Order: sequence, then structure tokens, then C-alpha cells
Amino acid sequence: MDQRGGAPRPATVREMANLLLAARESTPVQTVGENWVYKFVKRHSELTTRFSRRYNYKRAKCEDLEIIHEWFNCVQRTIIQYRILPKDIYNFDEIGFAMGLIATTKVVTRAEYYGRRSLLQPGNRE
Repeated sequence: MDQRGGAPRPATVREMANLLLAARESTPVQTVGENWVYKFVKRHSELTTRFSRRYNYKRAKCEDLEIIHEWFNCVQRTIIQYRILPKDIYNFDEIGFAMGLIATTKVVTRAEYYGRRSLLQPGNRE
């Protein structure tokens, strides 16, 4: 899940474990303990917990190389069409107040991943 920008929180992993346990058991439904997720992660060296960081969904969507190439091709065509000189090209970044932010939280992810995991957030900005 974390490869697609949706690393699960420990509570979600616990819920998944409870669902699997309920599906497997023929006896009355049991649940895993409160600290089960952390013990599970400790037993599996390929997993770890980290704090996430916010990452805008629209930004993640624009990391597609085809979209990036098409953007620069469009810019190049515009420069040629309107005979824009290099001295007349400026770079700027416009940002606004971010709405609907995902808070930093602890998630379960692959141990081989270095650094904070990104969680995609809605791109609602004003």
C-alpha cells in the first residue's frame, strides 16, 4: 500500500488483522491486542514504522514523465510561436493556503525505505 502513497496507519493494520482473524476463525470472534501491530512489525525485519509527510495529490500526479515532457514541449512551442526571448522568461511559484491537509502520523512501511513516507492529500487550495 505504501508504494501507492497510502501507507497504512497502525490502527488500519490492526483492523485488517482482525478481519483476517474473523474470516479464519470458526470459534467466537477474537481480536488482536492493542500492541499487536508493533510486535508484528518488530518480528518482520522488512517492515518498520515511520512518521509520514504530506504530499499533494496533484503534485504526485504530475510526476509522470509523459506529462512532464508534454508540458515542456508545449512551453517550447509557445516560445517559438510568439518569438519569446530568453531574457523575457521568468520563473515564479504561486502558493496559497492549503485546505484539507493530512496530518503527520505514524504509518507502517517497508524497512528498506529511507526517510519519511509520503501520504497523498487532496489538492484543495485557495
